[in-house]
Order: sequence, then structure tokens, then C-alpha cells
Amino acid sequence: METTLKIGITGGIGSGKSTVCKIFEVLGVPVYYADNRAKWLMHHQMELIIAIKAAFGDDVYHPDNTLNRAYLADLVFNDKEKLKTLNSLVHPVVFQDGVEWNKSHADAPYTLKEAAILFESGSYLTVDQIITVFAPKEVRIQRVLQRDEATREAVEARMDKQMPEEEKIERSDFVIHNDGKQSLIKQVLEIHNLITNYE
Repeated sequence: METTLKIGITGGIGSGKSTVCKIFEVLGVPVYYADNRAKWLMHHQMELIIAIKAAFGDDVYHPDNTLNRAYLADLVFNDKEKLKTLNSLVHPVVFQDGVEWNKSHADAPYTLKEAAILFESGSYLTVDQIITVFAPKEVRIQRVLQRDEATREAVEARMDKQMPEEEKIERSDFVIHNDGKQSLIKQVLEIHNLITNYE
């Protein structure tokens, strides 16, 4: 029987989820990075690779079996049905991988699952509580422009495809404000203490 509390952590692109997760990791909290893990599984899990090739054609992988991310992104970015197909293949594999990962951290007081689309993918149903990392839109845009060398239009297009921040906040148990004005460490410590005392 699983006794470890499972906490989901999400936030829009550029909100600073990864930075917040690193602070939790310093406190000894194991973090499952769902988005990074999904990328890893798409490169290494043979059943998933075969399923993706069957759905999108062999060109979706390079000859050395590494994922042709640019090609796949072009296929699914403006096609909701193809994106739905991809998600229906990837999400169950990531979910099962997360279940196994959680079992290996059963001695932790709680674990964190970091996912950009925690709500959109239905992953929120598998966690006990949810943290949303929030930052104002302009702050997020500037962060992503510096990080990804993308155009403003491309960043805003990606933001438009994500659930509105207000809705994420409404559906969360905790909110961390990453606007550069409030201490992230102080906010993380407060939540950490609340979660560990909640048990």
C-alpha cells in the first residue's frame, strides 16, 4: 500500500517550475520530471517507439532511432487530432513509469511530480495535492525569449495552447509566486512544512 503523499507541481511556460523543484530537491524531496521523462521514454522505450512510428510513419525517427523532434512537432503542433493521438500513446507510458518511480521512493514523506500539462493530461487525478508556480505573463515571455531564443510570437502561441493561469490557480492547493519580488525559498519552506505536518 502506498503511503507516500504525491504532490503535483505545474505552471505555465516560463513560470520557473524547474527552479522551484530544485529548491524542493535541496530539502530532500524526490522530484519526477514528467516532461523530461516523456522525452527520455520516447527515445528509449521500444514499445513506445514502435507505436509512434506506426501512428506517424518511420520518418518521425532518425535512422539511429533518435526522435526527429522537429518533424514530430510540425506534424502535431497545429493538428489537434494528431496531438491527441501522440498524447494517447505517451501519457499511459509516462504514467506507468511514474508509478514505478514512486514505488522506489516509498520512504520519502512526499514526492513531487513536475508536469507542464498536469491538468490537461489528467495527471492531476493521480496526485493528492497540487502546487502551481505563477509568474506574470510578461515576466514569463522574457524568460522564455532569453532561454529558448524563440520569437515573441512563437512563445505567445505556446502559451495560448496551455490552460489559463487563473484556472490552474483556482484548482490548486498551493500557489508559489515567482515574480522576482517574493522569496522563492521562503514560499517553498512554508509549503514544505505544511505538507510534512499534514501527514
